[in-house]
Amino acid sequence: MSKGPGIPASLLLGFALSCATSSEPRVQFVNVARELGMAFKHENGASKEKLMPETFGSGVAFIDYDNDGFTDIFFANGADLAHGKPSPGNALFRNLGNGKFEDITGKAGVAGNGMFATGATVADYDNDGYLDLFVTGYNSRQLFHNNGDGTFTDVTARAGVSGAGWSSSAAWLDYDRDGFLDLFVVRYLDYDIKNAPYCGYKQEGYRMYCDPQQFDGVPAQLFHNNRDGSFTDVSVKAGVSNRAGKGLGVAVGDIDLDGWPDIFVTNDGVRNFLYHNKRDGAFQDITYTAGTGFDTNGKAMAGMAVEIADFDGDGLPDVFLTAFSREYNTLFRNLGKLIFKDVTIQAGLESGFLTLAFGSKLFDYDSDGDLDIFCSNGHVTDNVELYDPQLAYKQSDLLYENIGGGRFKDVSAESGPAFRIKHVGRGAAVGDIDNDGDLDIVIADCGGTAMLYRNEGGNRNHWLAIKARGRESNRFGLGSKVRVTAGGVTQYREINPYGSYLSTSDMRLYVGLGKEEAAARLEIEWPLGKKQTLENVKADQILELDEANAR
Repeated sequence: MSKGPGIPASLLLGFALSCATSSEPRVQFVNVARELGMAFKHENGASKEKLMPETFGSGVAFIDYDNDGFTDIFFANGADLAHGKPSPGNALFRNLGNGKFEDITGKAGVAGNGMFATGATVADYDNDGYLDLFVTGYNSRQLFHNNGDGTFTDVTARAGVSGAGWSSSAAWLDYDRDGFLDLFVVRYLDYDIKNAPYCGYKQEGYRMYCDPQQFDGVPAQLFHNNRDGSFTDVSVKAGVSNRAGKGLGVAVGDIDLDGWPDIFVTNDGVRNFLYHNKRDGAFQDITYTAGTGFDTNGKAMAGMAVEIADFDGDGLPDVFLTAFSREYNTLFRNLGKLIFKDVTIQAGLESGFLTLAFGSKLFDYDSDGDLDIFCSNGHVTDNVELYDPQLAYKQSDLLYENIGGGRFKDVSAESGPAFRIKHVGRGAAVGDIDNDGDLDIVIADCGGTAMLYRNEGGNRNHWLAIKARGRESNRFGLGSKVRVTAGGVTQYREINPYGSYLSTSDMRLYVGLGKEEAAARLEIEWPLGKKQTLENVKADQILELDEANAR
């Protein structure tokens, strides 16, 4: 496997597999949310006052809260802020394992506090073996501790993670490698609904939502896990409290493979932040030297989602982010030595120029051995056609197939009826709802009903899924590095469900093997440094790896 910026290792595999499978039926995605019993409708509180939180939408999270091996789904919900009406409540749907979901929100106790919730992030912060849930929002946050009996308890105040301001995305990471997960919370704007200005033409029907440039940003927060159920705000000490930020998305990944997790934050209309872990409890903002703050034209983007993943198979984690209409969803290739290059055009991602993308995921939808790109689209301005006839409020989603050589092909129109739906997409996550080996997509719609795109045909190729069990490291092995060799090519992945926009994906790591019936070698490097190697691993199974077997 190449360690530098040379020819991607996935080139040969991608080419071989695309040739081998070109005559096969294309993977199709079908929206089965209603069919499976997922009756969730988002409340955005849309009003004539055009309050900015109304555009924000919400996040969605895969969470196997009861450890039955079938991943469940949580939706954060908004509220009617203009009229002071409380939220109708978040929703948790239990996966019954028979192709159906059941709404168990009330029993689980996660409906929320009636405030405007936005994001959802999942982790086992106390290493008790059960996944907990942190929900961000407009002037509201809630940390729900999983009691292990199908219920949750709101421990926000006791844990010390409450905070003012408008919180957006969040992610868990063990930034100091003590075996316990810490919490990074992105915040957006200093915005008061009681003093919201009028924006747009002063003509009937033309009032619009304001531009974020009219408001100050709010710094992100980093909470250190005290290992006793409580957290301490170390944002300033850690060097991540930057008031210039107007954060929307956050992703965690080890960008230089030094064993310590780094943080990437997308900002709305101002430069992005890339925080490199200094290994002493603090981070250094290396955005300018890394070349990830602006697009190839030196322009700050309206960044939404962000993903850290190795798209070209050279063993180095790259960065992908979604952006506003008339901006490109941008792909930064990792050249090594903490330097990145904008390769958006070379990669063939131009078709997203007129869309406004929020949730996104890099995942192998067809299990052919490389990472593809999904984007959930929808504008923020409900009357945008009055200002720009080429744009639309409701939009269809995008799917890019990785065709090898660092390039992608827009296959949205060929990938099933789900990609013909016009909607207002926001949060998005991927997970295997039926344990059949291919990844499905769940989307939170702004002001609309939830969508669940079932993957039909992604498991025609072979695959492996990895469920990690940490001992000295965090319980679910978040941050573990996995290298899978099959067909003479090594794929690099990191167990990390965060990124996208306001959302959390399946905790299990899925790796496509193409036509290979076994992986010749599988190596996992646990977050605290121990390694474990398996040879000749049979394909098409969910493999449970235990750090107790590592050295």
